[in-house]
Formats: sequence, structure tokens, C-alpha cells
Amino acid sequence: MGREMDRLVGRMIEVGALKFGDFILSSGKRSKVYVDVKLASTYPDILEMIASHIAEIAGRMDFDRIACVELGGVPIAVAVSLKLRKPLIIFRKERKDYGLGGDRIGELKEREKVLIVEDVITTGKSALSAARRVEESGGVVKAIVAVVDREESDIEVLSILKLGDLLKAYDGLHSSES
Repeated sequence: MGREMDRLVGRMIEVGALKFGDFILSSGKRSKVYVDVKLASTYPDILEMIASHIAEIAGRMDFDRIACVELGGVPIAVAVSLKLRKPLIIFRKERKDYGLGGDRIGELKEREKVLIVEDVITTGKSALSAARRVEESGGVVKAIVAVVDREESDIEVLSILKLGDLLKAYDGLHSSES
């Protein structure tokens, strides 16, 4: 890992974004490790580092819009949208029946290329839901980019960090303290 990546990992560990215990993930799976990217992204310096890393990955692609699913992807997608000056689509987990209704905030035009941003990928269910909705609306999914890939899904995803990277960094920090 490079120096900037080490700094990001160190800050995530410092703010308690890596938790150990017995957790049920949004996928329904049980895990002894929880990566709280939502918590990490509430710190401006961490959010800025995340956005910079995603912008670096995205800078090698041709796309028109950034998309995410509420809630975890929203701060990240907004930060990347600001950094890259690309419009944003936020998909709701469920269609709402009041106000303007609908399942998204933002528009998508026919054949627009979309970068989907996620906080953590476990099974990929949320990202695949966004991808399906992009395609149903006539858009084209260019890639799915996650902050952390738990390395458990079969979908093709680009990521800033792998769960293994975080665990190795955590072990390295804690073994040097003893």
C-alpha cells in the first residue's frame, strides 16, 4: 500500500471504523468483523481521502453520472461528484409513495454511462440493484467502485481497499503495541 492509502487505513482504524464482535451484515450474513465506512465518512479528512482515491480510479474511465444507493453510498458519491464535477443519482432502497414518489433523486438520460459508488461490498446485492435500475432506465453501467470490498461477492468490483488490507494493517498496528 502507498503512503496515502496507509494514512486512510490508519485513520479508519483510529476512528473505530473497524469493529470486532458478532455482527449481522445487511446481506444477512454473520461476520466477526464490521467495517463502518458510514462512520468513517463522517470525518471530513477521511471522506476527502476516499473521494480522492475513487476519483483516481474513475479518472481512467469515461462516464457521465455517479450513482449510489442510500444511505452508505450517499456521502461518498456526493464527495466524488463534487471532486469530478459529475451529476449524481441517488437510488432509494424503496420507492416512496408520497411527495413526488419514485425510486431515485436525480435524472438519467438514455445511453448515459454511470459509475456506481458503494461504501462496502459484501454480496453486491445493493450495487446490483442500482445497476439493474440504471439499465432499466436506458443507462449503461461503466463500473462499480467500493470503498471496501469484503472479497465475498462474485460481481466485478473495483475497490480502494480489500477487507484483508484493513485486517493486515490492524494486526500490524496492534502487534507493534505489544
